[in-house]
Amino acid sequence: MQDKTLSIPNAAILAALERLVDIIAQLRHPETGCPWDLAQTPTSLIPYVIEEAYEVVDAIQVGEQDAIAEELGDLLLQVVLQAQVASDNGDFDLATVATGIANKMVRRHPHVFGDTSAATPAEVNQNWDRIKAEEKGIPHEPHKLSPKLTKYSRTLPPLMAASKISVKAAKAGFEWEDINGVWNKFHEELDEFRLALAHEPKENQRAELGDLLFTLVNLARWYDLDPSEALQNTNRRFIQRFELVEGAAEKPLNEYSIEELEALWQQAKAQLADA
Repeated sequence: MQDKTLSIPNAAILAALERLVDIIAQLRHPETGCPWDLAQTPTSLIPYVIEEAYEVVDAIQVGEQDAIAEELGDLLLQVVLQAQVASDNGDFDLATVATGIANKMVRRHPHVFGDTSAATPAEVNQNWDRIKAEEKGIPHEPHKLSPKLTKYSRTLPPLMAASKISVKAAKAGFEWEDINGVWNKFHEELDEFRLALAHEPKENQRAELGDLLFTLVNLARWYDLDPSEALQNTNRRFIQRFELVEGAAEKPLNEYSIEELEALWQQAKAQLADA
């Protein structure tokens, strides 16, 4: 079997990174730089950080290595640009970022860089949580789950956060006895959502919709399904079918009846199924 491992000298890697840093610094030069780059702030760049992170995920899921490399480059650009903006503002620079994460990795892997033992991923996670708590000067209370759940809710996309919260709560014992209990909860939440839509204000409707979605996430967990991946795949299938519908249409879609659109939709589904 051929070894596909790439061996690239550290000097070449550092030279490539240095070139990228120099390019971003030139784009941010106050006199000769790019007007768009000069106008950016840490806050204005937030949508691009999120977008590039999702595009990396999509490329990895598709499995095209050239696309993965390109999207990782776009994400790296956001890291370097954020650091350059911070440096221009006198806050920190890329060296601070790199040194900080390198030191953190050494501290939180004492089983690699020290004399602590950790033979399993679970033991690594336990050490990580303990060291993290020590760094932040907070009591290490592994029995308390709510701080971690709060972090998921604040930092992850809602569907991903719900999945993690569901998994962690279940492992802590906050769980139904069997799948029938989850289905009963789903039907209960569905009825409450319908009732809210018919008789209650928007705030209550949103709350009941959230409860229903969270129960669906729990159903997915019981059946060992990833709801984020499932929804992403549905989005892709919808777009593929919609593209075929637009290709088959001989006039604007809003000029077709719902029956005609359904026929075009079923035709697109059949076409993709045969592909």
